[in-house]
Amino acid sequence: MSEKDFLGLLAVAFSLTGHCAYFWSVYRKRTKPHAFSWIIWSLLTGIGFFAQIAKGAGPGAWAMGVTSVGCIVGAILGLFWGEKDIRKSDVIAFLGGLSAIPLWYFTRDPLSAAIVITIVEIFAFYPTFRKSYFKPHEELAFAYAIDVAKYAITLFAMKQYSLAALLYPIFIIVFQSGFVAMLLYRRATLARVTK
Repeated sequence: MSEKDFLGLLAVAFSLTGHCAYFWSVYRKRTKPHAFSWIIWSLLTGIGFFAQIAKGAGPGAWAMGVTSVGCIVGAILGLFWGEKDIRKSDVIAFLGGLSAIPLWYFTRDPLSAAIVITIVEIFAFYPTFRKSYFKPHEELAFAYAIDVAKYAITLFAMKQYSLAALLYPIFIIVFQSGFVAMLLYRRATLARVTK
C-alpha cells in the first residue's frame, strides 16, 4: 500500500467517524440538521468527487465520495428529524444554491466546477449557519472539526495537484474551521448570559 493510498483510507476513516458521530447525535436528539444544507451538500460533494477524479486526485478523492453518501443520509435525517424553523432566507439560499449547480454541467470543465461548488457551498451553509448561530448546541462541533481534519488529510493523499482538485477542500477547511469557532464562541457567550 502506498503512502497516498494510506492517507486516502485514513481520510475515509475520518469521514466515517464524523458522520457516525453526527448521525448518533441526531438519533439522540441533540443535533438537528437543516435539510436544505444537507441536500445541497450531497449534490456538491458528489460533483466535487467527480471533479477530483477527473483531475487525477486518486486516493485524495475517496473521502469525498464517502462524504457524498454521508450527506445523502444527512439530508434524509434532516427531512424527518431536523430543523423545522425554516426561514425565507433559508429558502432563498437553498434555491440560489440549487440554481447555480447546473452551471457545472454547462462548463464541462473541472476548474469551473470547483469554483461553482465553492460558491454554492456558501449558499448551502447559510441555513445551518443561521440556525446554529441562535441554537449552537444543536450542531455537533466535533463532526465539523473531524471534517476539517479529513479534508486536510485528503490534500496530502492527492496524486496530482491542480487548482480544480485543491479549491473545494481548502475552502471547506477554512470555512468549517470558522464554523466550529463560531459554535464554540456562541456556546460560551450563551453560557455567560444564562448565569
